[in-house]
Amino acid sequence: MILLDDTTPFMAEEEPITSSSNPPHTSSSESFNTFFENWLREQNSHLEELVTAANYNHNENEIENENDAVLLQLIEKVVRHYEQYYRTKSDWEKRDAIAMHSPSWRSNLEDAFLWIGGWRPTLAIHLLYSKSGIQLDAKLGDLIRGITTGDLSDLAPKQMEKIDDLHRKTMVEKLAKVQETAADRSMVELSSAVSEMMRSGGGAGESEERVEEVLEVKNGEMEELLHRADDLRLETLKAVIEILTPIQAAYFLIAAAELHLRLHEWGKKRGNKQ
Repeated sequence: MILLDDTTPFMAEEEPITSSSNPPHTSSSESFNTFFENWLREQNSHLEELVTAANYNHNENEIENENDAVLLQLIEKVVRHYEQYYRTKSDWEKRDAIAMHSPSWRSNLEDAFLWIGGWRPTLAIHLLYSKSGIQLDAKLGDLIRGITTGDLSDLAPKQMEKIDDLHRKTMVEKLAKVQETAADRSMVELSSAVSEMMRSGGGAGESEERVEEVLEVKNGEMEELLHRADDLRLETLKAVIEILTPIQAAYFLIAAAELHLRLHEWGKKRGNKQ
């Protein structure tokens, strides 16, 4: 079980994201872009629920245990929503992993922040630090007077230690392993083989056939790479939530959703102006 604040049961561990033999969750006539836009609308709805719940918890902290139970249910729903995204993405990666590596539904602005088809896992930790600093600045007076806030400005030393350990040891090591997989030699070998074939008088058809053979293998490698990267993204999200209390987890998920939604909106607006 994943625990929130070492005591509150959250949710069972999920199996790693893998490509399945089941058909995609979307119909054959529906592009992943359509699924993604619908998923974003649901994320925005969840964001509003999180904001409402966090504000209520802050104003009615005398019934903390009852509010925590409500928050836990909402947090679990939000995490399940992320899991749905990665399961569906995994199915589409099986169709065309190379295309999913450079998502067409993302704007150029979003592309600048991508790492192997999605957000860099350590971004979750940087986001937590940034939001904690913002809330700390806003409520510094209360903290100086000994008034606890319960939000991300009120992270305990033990929590900070766990976050730092997650960042320095676990995630950095796993990021390096996934990155090593991405830096293979297959495309260099392909370009060399085709160039040699052309120099030796091989026909264009022969070269194209060779390219397709290698790209088919490459697509499988890219699919596996994307699965590993997505596993790491979801694992990081859950690991951060595990360290936080329910109200802190709610504020973290609010910040994550706001960053994701606003970045997508800004990117689309910039694209329309060009």
